[in-house]
Amino acid sequence: MKRLRISLLHVAPVLGDVENNRRLVESAVRTAAELGADWAVTPELCIPGYLFADKIGTDWVLPQPDAWMDSFCRLVKELSITVFLAHPERDLESGKMFNTVFVINRDGEIVGWHRKVKTLRGPEAWSSPGERCDPIECDGVQVGVPVCADCYKNDVPQLMKENGAQMLISPASWGPGGCGPDGEWEQRSGDTGLPVIVCNRSGIEREDLDFREAESVVAQNGKRLLGATSPASVALTFDWDLETMSLVSEDFQRTPI
Repeated sequence: MKRLRISLLHVAPVLGDVENNRRLVESAVRTAAELGADWAVTPELCIPGYLFADKIGTDWVLPQPDAWMDSFCRLVKELSITVFLAHPERDLESGKMFNTVFVINRDGEIVGWHRKVKTLRGPEAWSSPGERCDPIECDGVQVGVPVCADCYKNDVPQLMKENGAQMLISPASWGPGGCGPDGEWEQRSGDTGLPVIVCNRSGIEREDLDFREAESVVAQNGKRLLGATSPASVALTFDWDLETMSLVSEDFQRTPI
């Protein structure tokens, strides 16, 4: 068995408090490393919060890697862990901004990124849609990284599969309610035949955007294998068999952050 330990960093960022949230993510990654995780996954827009643009604007969004990203990469190398880090970025040439997930390997190197394709009108009007759906190699595994609404329909996940993805890791900020998830992750796992691993988040951003009941999920073959919520920041850790592409753990190991 080639066992992979994954920690979903189901954190509760504070809207607009970039410095606080960066410290939270650093602490969460340290927790994941202490748990023996090979990979740690953050939720979508965990650094500024989902509705950050109305609160703090976008002037702080820089081309990457910036000074903090460089220091974070050094931390990742020190901890010898692979991190899927959701962090908005500004393209150096075009000036366009993107809702991006960076993949940082054990050597502290950014080995790939995915820019969210299915950006939402309104709260994500600051973000241009990404155009590529290429998987990223992590520890010998080709991983597609669809961000939240990229999994709403099957076009992005299917293209990732056609491009060679063997599994899908999806950072999300998708709370319950009238527009909450309704089986999309399970459906994408059935459509593509790939495992879908979703890192959601906790916390409250406004009265109608409460993530405390938002679920992080592991799905395969159209079925939910694991699911969990948390009112506060927690690492949800589980083991996966890369040889059989199957779940080893019976449940998440829950560790407060």
